[in-house]
Amino acid sequence: MSYENVSVSRDCEAIQIPHGNAVTIPEGTLAIITQSLGGTYTLQIPSMGGLFRVSDRDADAIGKRPGAAAQSGAAAGGELTDEAVWNELRNVYDPEIPVNIVDLGLVYDLNIEPLPAGGSNVQVAMTLTAQGCGMGPSIAMDAQRRIEALPGVGEAHVRVVWDPPWNPNMISPEGRAKLGMA
Repeated sequence: MSYENVSVSRDCEAIQIPHGNAVTIPEGTLAIITQSLGGTYTLQIPSMGGLFRVSDRDADAIGKRPGAAAQSGAAAGGELTDEAVWNELRNVYDPEIPVNIVDLGLVYDLNIEPLPAGGSNVQVAMTLTAQGCGMGPSIAMDAQRRIEALPGVGEAHVRVVWDPPWNPNMISPEGRAKLGMA
């Protein structure tokens, strides 16, 4: 992985890793992009003492084009499919791990039900690699936001659960390869 040095061109919002606190990175701050996956960016900022996650909507502040994350969309018939939701969840990353939440084995359940007024209700149950992870709400909100943006979604709900407890055996073969765990 190659790192990229950047200077923040305007004040922008970020989430402190791993605490999950919202912060503002001031214009002119020097940073290093350490991860760019799923339309989010992980920055190392020595002057602020750590790692920070910047969302796609603020990509311009670090010299990137907003809108980098492509959406899967609905099936040809316009109906929302499990596959479309799973594909969208593959764009959600823990800012410290370069593997998406699906391949990390964090998504336990996905259910799509039609709503009486039209559209679909999408329910997702997921976990985290550690219960004390301050980024949990941010990761779950990223997943929910991405699902809500899919055509045909009327409602989306992402719950963080702890049973069964996550363990490294839940990582997919693709995730293991990415992490060098062959």
